[in-house]
Amino acid sequence: MSFICGESSTALSSTVISFSREPKRNSSLSMYSALSCRFGGELAAASGKEAEYAKRRRQALKRVDRELSRGNFKVALSLVKQLQRKPAGGLRGFGAAKQVPKRPSSLDELELDSKELLTLRALFDSVMESIERCNLFDSLDEAPSDTVESIVEDGSYVSLKEEDHFMCVQHEAGHFLTGYLLGVLPKGYEIPSVEALRQDDFAVGRVQFVGFDFLKEVADARKQKKDTGQVGSWGNRGVISAKTLNNFSCVILGGLVAEHLVFGHSEGHYSDINKLDKVFQWLGYNKSEADSQVKWAALNTVLISHHHIQVRSRLAEAMALGRSIGSCIDSIENALSGELI
Repeated sequence: MSFICGESSTALSSTVISFSREPKRNSSLSMYSALSCRFGGELAAASGKEAEYAKRRRQALKRVDRELSRGNFKVALSLVKQLQRKPAGGLRGFGAAKQVPKRPSSLDELELDSKELLTLRALFDSVMESIERCNLFDSLDEAPSDTVESIVEDGSYVSLKEEDHFMCVQHEAGHFLTGYLLGVLPKGYEIPSVEALRQDDFAVGRVQFVGFDFLKEVADARKQKKDTGQVGSWGNRGVISAKTLNNFSCVILGGLVAEHLVFGHSEGHYSDINKLDKVFQWLGYNKSEADSQVKWAALNTVLISHHHIQVRSRLAEAMALGRSIGSCIDSIENALSGELI
């Protein structure tokens, strides 16, 4: 009896276990299915929100383009600042670059791993060698008078061959991206076509920025100096804020640094460095002051550019196609998505 009861108990137990497991399995599957659906729904909602934010940003940037086309540069800049770091449909990148402290510094003082430090040191050294080859303060008076007005437009780059088109695009993208990440709004740019390069050995690319109006004063002072036959001093010192000088110094080096990143060297005629030299002389800087500013700007620009190689590449593609300033900014923001700035 007890044995039979025992068998009956075991069978009952097995039956109970058998039936008790099945509902748990179904419950778990239901739970996972529900979670999966919920997670999928959240992803779809997030994706939908991102798409909506991107649409808002593009619409806002079209307004920026309209104001730029009308010459309303201050209005355009105001619109961009309203979008700056706005959580929904805003601009993460504008003015968001992490910069090197403005004090005597070196790569060794920065928190970098050994591999990155080695790469950046080689890049920084090659950039400084290119700058030094320009003979700062020595070539100012050798520049032809018909090139003086070009300093009003930032970032000109002389292309000598058809194959230089790609380098020219990368160079100008370097100016554009550096300025944008520092909070300097580009207001226009030119990239000579391959056909233009075939027809004109001296076709130039350039990027112009909002907030660098002082360059006109530099050009006027330079012209007055030549007209009056002044030697040495430029007369009254020019005045700009430290922030404007810092931004300009980095933006003007952005093209040269981009060339070094892409090609390992620069084939330009260093007109950008000569423009920076003219600004230093206009400000009354001595050689030590100028060298210190250039070294900091080169280090700062190298770090910014190195951290955003893919972003510059995407921007260069947009610029090569002649996209509007707003569209170029949108390409930057899309490429920055998920990146640390």
